[in-house]
Amino acid sequence: MQRRDIVFEANGEKLAGWLYGPTQGSGARYPLIVMSHGFSALMAMGLDDYAAAFAAAGFAVLVYDHRNYGASSGWPRHETDPWQQVEDMRAAISYGRNLSFVDPARIGLWGTSYSGGHALTVSALDRRVRCVVSQVPLVSGQRTFEAWVPEASRQRFLERLAADRDGRARGEPPGVTPAAIPGSETAEWAEAVDKDLTYGNEITLRSLDLLRGYEPIAFISRIAPTPLLMIVADQDSQTPVAWQREAFEIAGEPKQLVSLPGRHYDPYTMHLAASRQAALDWFQCHLRSEVPA
Repeated sequence: MQRRDIVFEANGEKLAGWLYGPTQGSGARYPLIVMSHGFSALMAMGLDDYAAAFAAAGFAVLVYDHRNYGASSGWPRHETDPWQQVEDMRAAISYGRNLSFVDPARIGLWGTSYSGGHALTVSALDRRVRCVVSQVPLVSGQRTFEAWVPEASRQRFLERLAADRDGRARGEPPGVTPAAIPGSETAEWAEAVDKDLTYGNEITLRSLDLLRGYEPIAFISRIAPTPLLMIVADQDSQTPVAWQREAFEIAGEPKQLVSLPGRHYDPYTMHLAASRQAALDWFQCHLRSEVPA
């Protein structure tokens, strides 16, 4: 499989991505894996490490940047709207299913962190997804917001969110805040993987307001019978692992939980080989054989 840059339409925006497909037409149709990154991350921040391995194993792969990020269009820049991203993920599936070399009956979904939550939500809502891998997923926006914003400063921050809404209504530019606070685990990871220095390290304040209303755990019982693999890190405090395990228990069969040692970002780095192989094994198991008509 060869990687090429693409742009595709998704709900009024143009999303930039990478497409790994056959170098020449053979008439064969391949299973497709659709992939996207987390809360404010770009596909260039490590997703090729996964996608290239999946492609080498014989899968077509579609990786893309969310609207408002990277080379994708959209405004406000650096705004993360979870339900818009869910709709865009479904548009990416539609785009992939219409590719001449893709078997539309064999679509896999891979998401991580925030998009790990999207993978749960979309696979519950969209039966075109034949199997799903959700890595260190966000499962509860409200609880995650409360974990990120200390109680002592939470009321003041909520007032700041309200003021931002009022300001937007007056035509003022959206308020922004750092995505990765200096010295944080997120900043440490971003510095390590942002080799092209393309990461903007900011999000709109409204992104955090929107986070509060996003609850993928409410959908997880509806994923079955789509096969679910959840990959967690046993010391994850960014999207706390206890909540991920809680969500996994709610999910129906078939399902599998893979627990890796370390913090939220360690599956991308020191445990990359293990997280990648677990996902690849899942896709090979559930996308390799033809799906009966």
